[in-house]
Parts: sequence; C-alpha cells; structure tokens
Amino acid sequence: MEDHHGPHHPSDSCEKRELNAHSPLRDLKLASHAVLEKAQQQGRLKCHKCGGSRMFFCYTCCSLVGVVENEIPSVKLPVKIDIIKHPNETDGKSTAVHAKILAPSDVNIYTYPCIPEYERENVVLVFPGPGAVTMQDMMQSLSHGAAKRSHDSTDEHCLKRLRTGEPTEATHIVNDLGSGAPDEAKGLESKACPLQRVVFIDSTWNQTNKIITDERLQSLLQVELTMRKTCFWRHQKGKPDTYLSTIEAIYYFLKDYHEHCLAQDYTGEYDNLLFFFSYLHSLITKAKTSAGKL
Repeated sequence: MEDHHGPHHPSDSCEKRELNAHSPLRDLKLASHAVLEKAQQQGRLKCHKCGGSRMFFCYTCCSLVGVVENEIPSVKLPVKIDIIKHPNETDGKSTAVHAKILAPSDVNIYTYPCIPEYERENVVLVFPGPGAVTMQDMMQSLSHGAAKRSHDSTDEHCLKRLRTGEPTEATHIVNDLGSGAPDEAKGLESKACPLQRVVFIDSTWNQTNKIITDERLQSLLQVELTMRKTCFWRHQKGKPDTYLSTIEAIYYFLKDYHEHCLAQDYTGEYDNLLFFFSYLHSLITKAKTSAGKL
C-alpha cells in the first residue's frame, strides 16, 4: 500500500474513467475521492502522533494524515465490529485500519493475545470452517437462543412469584400476544435482532490457526460468507481468490446482514467502508497497467 502513491495528473482522468469502467468496484456508491487526489498531490506527511511518514492515514495510530475528519465519509454500522489482529501482521499491509477510521464509533482493533470476554449469545465470529454456518442459519441459531433464554427467564420469574405467593402474569403476556394483532407481534419479533457484535480475524491465512483455536473464541458461533472474489492487490501466494481482505469481509458481511437479516433493500449504506480500498485499488490497477503487468 505504501509504494503505489504516484503523482496525480489531470490528463490521466480519461484513462482513470476507462479503468473504472472495468473495475469490479465500479458500482459502489462512494463519497468523492477528490480529497484523496488532493492529498496525494501533497505527498507523504508526518503523522502528528508517531512521526511516521504516511499517506492519507497512519496505520499505526489509526489517525488521518493530510486530510481532516469532515472531509471523509463516516459510516454508521448496525452492529459493533471487533477485529483481532495477529501480532505479526504488518500494519501497513492490513486493511483493518480502514474500518476503524471510517466507522470509528463501531469498530475496535485488538492485537492478539488481547481478546475481550464475549457473551456467546449475541456475538459471532466470521471465519470459514467445517463448523461454520450460513448467514440464514446464523439468524435461526441466534433467535432460537434468544427465545430459549427468554422462556427460561419467564419460567424462573414465574417460579419466584409462585414461591412468594404473588400472582403470575405469564398468562396475560401470552394472551396479549395471542389476541389482537399477530402480524404486529411477528413484525416486532423480526425487528428484534439478537446479534450485537461481530468478530473478524486480521491475519494472513497461514497465521490464523493460533487465533482461531484460542479457547476464548471457541464458544462463539462461527459464520462463513457467501463466496466472493477478492479485489485485494496483495494476493496471497497459493491461496484462492475467494480469500478476502479484512475490509472486504466486513463489507460483504454487513451487506448480506442488511439484506437477509434486517430484510431491507441494500442501497449502498456501507459502501463507504471501501472508500480507501477502492481508491488504492484504482491507483494500483493503473500502475500495473502502465507497467504492462495487466
């Protein structure tokens, strides 16, 4: 990512449009990249926190460099995102920082072995494997768990009232839901989503085993994404093109979640998570084309 920020020339716009016409990222609804083009003309600047020479943002400090906060898009996510980063993952090669900068209030990055304590009932881990479930199965599993916990809680509540001689209200609750508007009750149920947090692992595929086998993650429901091809320019040797970069995995998970779990039409709500990714992709594609490598 660090070696591809060449000078921008206005005369290149025609060539850029031509490249974009064939880009798999071309249909994204993105904020204008004009601010990045301007920052690119300035060249690298020092991060005000660590002093490192950076372009656009500091991947060490998760702070902007050469652009200010109100010049870039801010994305609000429907769930919280935790990224567990392998300690040997090179910061400058990771796309995890994109998520933290673009959705700062909803994304946290931890460096392994630092892993938060999770309540398995409302947290899932996105990672493929023999025990992983689909997005649809994920919602079924979470909803079943939530219903069971609610039922257990109601039973416990009723038992306490019976022991103390107080009248139970369980029958009134059932009658309220059963009479009147079943469709309305069903609608409220569908809107109540038990998922609160999603965990991603930021690592090369060869380094993931140590993190994925950590007992603190073992109890989490494991979810795999619909198969998609990566647009990442750092292809891992010997790995299929369905192995996504971290920011792509987060984006595609949220898009699927929006459509299949929230049951809403997707109209680009999370496209700006790929704001930096798409710009860097276009730069690197252009550089490779100029060098005759594409």
